[in-house]
Amino acid sequence: GFHSEDVKERLGLLRENENPIRKAARQIDLPLVELDISSSYCGVIENPKYGYGKNANPCIDCKIAFLRAAKEYMEREGFDFIVTGEVVNQRPMSQNLPTLRLIEKEAGVEGLVLRPLSAKLLPPTIPEREGWVDREKLLDISGRGRDRQLQLAKELGLEYIPQPSGGCLLTMEEVGKRVFDQLSHKEWDCDIAKLIPIGRHFRLPSGVKVIVARNRDEVNYLKKFQNRWYLFKPTTKGTVALLLKEELPTDEETRLVAGLVARYSKREPKEVEVIHKGEVLRKIIGTPLEEELIRQLRLKASKN
Repeated sequence: GFHSEDVKERLGLLRENENPIRKAARQIDLPLVELDISSSYCGVIENPKYGYGKNANPCIDCKIAFLRAAKEYMEREGFDFIVTGEVVNQRPMSQNLPTLRLIEKEAGVEGLVLRPLSAKLLPPTIPEREGWVDREKLLDISGRGRDRQLQLAKELGLEYIPQPSGGCLLTMEEVGKRVFDQLSHKEWDCDIAKLIPIGRHFRLPSGVKVIVARNRDEVNYLKKFQNRWYLFKPTTKGTVALLLKEELPTDEETRLVAGLVARYSKREPKEVEVIHKGEVLRKIIGTPLEEELIRQLRLKASKN
């Protein structure tokens, strides 16, 4: 996913008991089922029906995708309705009243989504009308403040309270720039989506994307993609780069990527191996690229 905690987990930086969703579920002894919708979600980012927010965040289409997945699970397992922790007007793009109604309609769950924190500000849902849930016990919270939620958590004896930040990396300018760069080059699939938050991103003059790892965890993560693309790895201590090209890299591409590896490996010449599917195809001495050239290779794309 594009949540900051998902990225930490992929990089091995988050232990099982540190995941905030799992931690919150354990606190109230709630059985947790995690649905993987990454395959379909990649398409949502590529072409959202209701557009993007400030950066590459397709908030409305994102909520629709989540509720569609919840509906499928609800029907498959024989449940009657869906409950979310949404608060009216907490998020300006996706949590105002007209948009909440639109999202329900598009997801095919009209009247079946109960939002206990804001229910008294919304039309009664089917669970309320049928008497499955007592509307009088529900709340009327709205806006971005968290005082009432924190007070409620205290009253319920909840010790662990997740951070208020949404955590969606697609709202970040740099991540958005990377997404729109990929889309502008008509290069987008789930493997590429997983790499968006990782490393430093560059475009060679040939148009090929290069990702350079920033730390040991990213080094280990980029190595996982060498069966599809080309990994540039120094023979001594240093960082690695991934060339997102499925054909053999040209001599010029090889020189430039090796130069990036050398530049971000203590700025000294390095012998660099070009690896594909575990096989070393060639070795080259990488000379650190000049700062002006690196500046030219950095991403410049935006959604505009």
